[in-house]
Amino acid sequence: MKVLFAILFFTIGVFHTAHAQTFELKGEVKDQYQEPIAFASVFLLTVTDSSLVKGTSADENGAFLFSEVDEGLYFLKASYVGQVSKKLPLQILKNTKIGALIIEQEAEQLNEVTVTSNKPVVKREVDRIVFNVENTVISQNSSWDILRQTPGVIMMNDELKVRNQATTVYINNRKVQLSSDEVRSLLENYQGENIKSVEVIHNPPASYDAEGGSVLNIITSKNVSVGYKGNVNAGYTQGVFPKYNFGTSHFYKTKKLNVNASYNYTPKKEFKNTLSNINYMDNIGIVSIWDTDFDQVIRTNTHSAGLAVDYEFNDKNTISLTSNALLQPKRDADFFQETTIRNASGVLDSLFTTQSFLSERKNNISGDLTFKHQFEDQANVTLNAHYTNFDLNRNQDANSDYFQPNGSFLRDFNFSTVADQQIEIMTAQIDYTDYFGSVFFEIGAKGSFIDSESKLDYFLRNTETEFIPSLSDDYRYDESVYAGYFSLSKDWEKWSVKTGLRAEHTESSGVSVNVSTINDLSYFELFPSLYILHTINDNHSLSFDYARKVQRPRYENLNPFRTYLNERTFEEGNPNLIPSFIHNFNLNYTLNQEYYFDLYYRDNGRYISDLTFQNNDNFVLTDNFQNILGSTSFGLDFTYGKSVSNIWYLYSYISLFHEEETFLAAQSDAFSYTNKFNGAYIDITNYITLSTDGSFKGELGFVYLTGWLEGSYIQKETTNLTLGLRKSLMNNRAVLSLSANDILGKFNNIVSSKYLNQDNSLLTTPETQYVKFGFTYKFGNFRLDDNQRDIDKIERERLE
Repeated sequence: MKVLFAILFFTIGVFHTAHAQTFELKGEVKDQYQEPIAFASVFLLTVTDSSLVKGTSADENGAFLFSEVDEGLYFLKASYVGQVSKKLPLQILKNTKIGALIIEQEAEQLNEVTVTSNKPVVKREVDRIVFNVENTVISQNSSWDILRQTPGVIMMNDELKVRNQATTVYINNRKVQLSSDEVRSLLENYQGENIKSVEVIHNPPASYDAEGGSVLNIITSKNVSVGYKGNVNAGYTQGVFPKYNFGTSHFYKTKKLNVNASYNYTPKKEFKNTLSNINYMDNIGIVSIWDTDFDQVIRTNTHSAGLAVDYEFNDKNTISLTSNALLQPKRDADFFQETTIRNASGVLDSLFTTQSFLSERKNNISGDLTFKHQFEDQANVTLNAHYTNFDLNRNQDANSDYFQPNGSFLRDFNFSTVADQQIEIMTAQIDYTDYFGSVFFEIGAKGSFIDSESKLDYFLRNTETEFIPSLSDDYRYDESVYAGYFSLSKDWEKWSVKTGLRAEHTESSGVSVNVSTINDLSYFELFPSLYILHTINDNHSLSFDYARKVQRPRYENLNPFRTYLNERTFEEGNPNLIPSFIHNFNLNYTLNQEYYFDLYYRDNGRYISDLTFQNNDNFVLTDNFQNILGSTSFGLDFTYGKSVSNIWYLYSYISLFHEEETFLAAQSDAFSYTNKFNGAYIDITNYITLSTDGSFKGELGFVYLTGWLEGSYIQKETTNLTLGLRKSLMNNRAVLSLSANDILGKFNNIVSSKYLNQDNSLLTTPETQYVKFGFTYKFGNFRLDDNQRDIDKIERERLE
């Protein structure tokens, strides 16, 4: 690990120490009307043959900066969508600031040409970091790849995380309401050239729901012309089993109407192997050793469809409808596991095998209706209504056979379960924004109503079918949340301040028929937020932000049901879970808009964690959810990105962190135990243009993680080496891609839980080693930017 740190810092340092006598050159790019031209390309050329020395891109205000410029004579010019400025001769003898490079713009040409520059721009705003990628070297990657290399974002187990906590993905302020696997599938097929920027919001302000952590908001380019465009795409992934995906999307725009329709079909067969070890103990030491080899083969057919319609009545009034459907008519899983049982001396006592078949059907259908009115001044009001219907049916049959050491049959144990879950979500919201002089304010109110009904029937099938009431249950959960908020923000010359307050009143009731439990909660909470940004000068800025948040239990985690691997290994919910309240502090320093240092501290409160316990008396392993006694996280993040050359962009991210959780060790005489971990995450990714016309691009990435804390478990170190190639054909109408993941086979590693009287570990190996081929073909006016979006509802995030 020390060697990796040394290599990384040497790599970063070498680009800044190569020339002892270098200077800075800064200026602006404007049009003939003195308006700044955002994201224009700027070039520093030799005076002898006008060959390129350096290239960069202006920021959203038209400002640009060259650093490490050698002393000498140069030409400076700027270009934007095929139009260029006159060459400006310069002699660099010291740090230099020019006035403005003028590009005379012809607006009618802007929709037809795209310029690719080399340097994505990162800007810190008062409450978020904005990563501008439009027309940059990485804009030809998929949306998933762009999110993966966004400053502060890491990937663990194919899930995007910020500071080791799951983050929420939005597209144009609309939440992507899908599972982590489905989010990845969606973004891998959403082209990066449609993305203008990605916003990283560590502490979402008061206008966001108090529930949830960080947000990744993808901002797409604005609609600039009328017409039709569409695409078809297909993918093939070879892991243990082949996998396929097929999709199409269509967009039509007139002056008043935008319509976007999409459909994707994903048939998939997956394999996962888990090797686990449990050392059951008494007061003296180990009494029984259980080793299990567990294979899973899962087959799914998933249909997803989306419809987005915008109609503009006039300049003041717009109505929008968004509807999403995720239909999974089939999810079948075959489980087979073999467990050997040995005594403390390692002598085989017995063994047993379990064959299990699970069949599942899931539908998730939602609709969202929004009306927006723009007043004569800068004020506007937005009304929104939302409905979600979630339906899950799951059946399982399990058969276990026990054998003596010599292989002779001892006994069997057979059971089945039938589960059903129905969830309805309804919300209504109003938001109003305006200015009081130079102060921008937002105010709004929201009501959320959740109705969840779940049922599980357990049947013992040893000799005859017998219904077991004690292991069956009906569970109903109702929740209502009433919220109101306001937010104020103001900018000065060197200061930006934003503050807000959100108030939420929650009423919830959970009723379990079997255990005769009624868990009623009623609470009123305030959620303040504060953001301060001070720009010291052009090269230095400091910011601070704070927000209080809440974590509510997921609906399925509240169900007191059991999901079995076998009769001795199962997961169960907890109807007594309560919300956890979180305090999040961030202190940030930015140097030259190139180096980003983020120091954070997070008090997670009584965080809801997934804990695993072994019962040493009954030889049973259970997964359950628990409000832990306390949890804190703190760390330092460092982000750096640089165009090493015209064809090579280097991105690096380092996170040093400490995490700890204190929980009730339920199987250890109810002792409290604190799980701690100090770790580091290192990401070095190279983006390379492999052809002179920019149509062929490559990516080589290396990620190293020392490990992390996950409930009662600690994950060992992991390494991931990835490779990607992307070729645009037919004047950018077609794209071929090839990617390889986990090339070294080091991505999966052991997790272990060893403390007090607990000693168990497992190694899970899903299909992380794979090669993926993709093809996309665009037709119609494919440069037209669409209104693709998803539904922004925090309540849906708690669906499994």
